[in-house]
Order: sequence, then structure tokens, then C-alpha cells
Amino acid sequence: MKLTRCKLSKKLQLKLLEFFVAEVTARTSADLLGVQYNTAILFYHKIRLVIEYHLAQEAKELFDGGIELDESYFGGIRKGKRGRGAGGKTAVFGLLKRNGKVYTVVVKDTKTDTLMPIITSKIKPDSIVYTDCYKSYNALDVSDFKHFRINHSKEFAKDSNHINGIENFWNQAKRVLRKYNGINKKHFHLFIKECEFRFNYGTPSQKLKTLRKWCGI
Repeated sequence: MKLTRCKLSKKLQLKLLEFFVAEVTARTSADLLGVQYNTAILFYHKIRLVIEYHLAQEAKELFDGGIELDESYFGGIRKGKRGRGAGGKTAVFGLLKRNGKVYTVVVKDTKTDTLMPIITSKIKPDSIVYTDCYKSYNALDVSDFKHFRINHSKEFAKDSNHINGIENFWNQAKRVLRKYNGINKKHFHLFIKECEFRFNYGTPSQKLKTLRKWCGI
């Protein structure tokens, strides 16, 4: 999948792609390049569609070794309860292969019946999985995986038993998304996949090289 039906010159497309990689908002990019705001918005949207497509192809690859599992919550009402059970928020489940890539899925809830099919379809049997003490992970104790828990009420890491890697991803994703003044839930999955791409694909120059290839620019 590549960018199609784009009337912008290749030079302008490349500049917009560079601004996207540099985390410049579509509004600022439009102002700097002298194009319509809606033009920049549409171009950024097409980039995210390309990213989603290529990450979906990669998703067929299974994780093995040590994998950290965790869920996080985005958007919704800022006041009141936070984290698990917070109202109006979008739940995202994440799996991070240590010294490798992260994989994310927007989920309807974080119950065992929702998370386990994702885990078993993405991780090879006999792999080591690390989680916190959330009850939805209890089923991992009697699964084909070696399961280690970290009790965050007591400590955040004990030797190799931690989920610091996936939590680092959540922090990075929320930093990237914070600059957007609200994200339509209809398109949120595209934005979290953008964050997944940014985490997985190295330096800005490496990201740009990858996106130029994927987008055909």
C-alpha cells in the first residue's frame, strides 16, 4: 500500500513527510509550507493509513523470548478516577518483546476473555511473559507460558522481573498524542499505530527512510 491520488508535488509530499516524522503538527506544517490546513490533515491521515497497513503485515510475526504485557488508557474525562476503570477512556493492550518491538491493540475492555486470545495468537508457547498483578493475567499462571508478576504496590523491578519497557512505551505514546487537541475515537487506532511505528523504527532518519519506501515518495 502506497500513497495514491495525491495532487501535491513530490517535493511538497516529501516536506510534509519530513514534518510528520519530526512530530510537527499538520496545522504548523500547513502554515510553514503555505498549503491548506485540510490538505495537510488529509496527507497526515494517508500516512497513518499506510503505517497501519504495513504494521498489520508485520503483526503476523510471533514474539518469543521475554515479553512484557500491560494495558493503558487514553483520552476520556480528565477529572476523577484514572487508569483501570476510568470512565470514557480508550483501552489499549500492549506487548513488548524485550530488545525488540512493541505491538498494540485497541480493546473494548481488559478482561481475561479479551486479552488471552491476543496473547496466545501473538506469543509463541514456552515464552516468558512479565505482567503486573492485574487479575486479568491470572489465566497466564496455567497457560503455555512462563509467567512472572511484579507487585507494583511493593516494588517496580526485581532483577529481570519488571514491565518497565512497555511502561516506557506508554509514556512515549502519551507524550506524542498530548499535542493533539482531542482525537476522534473513530481514528484513534491510527494514532496509536503511529506511536507503535515511532517506537519501533529507530532514529528520525530511519523512520523517514522507511516511510519514503512505504509511501512511494
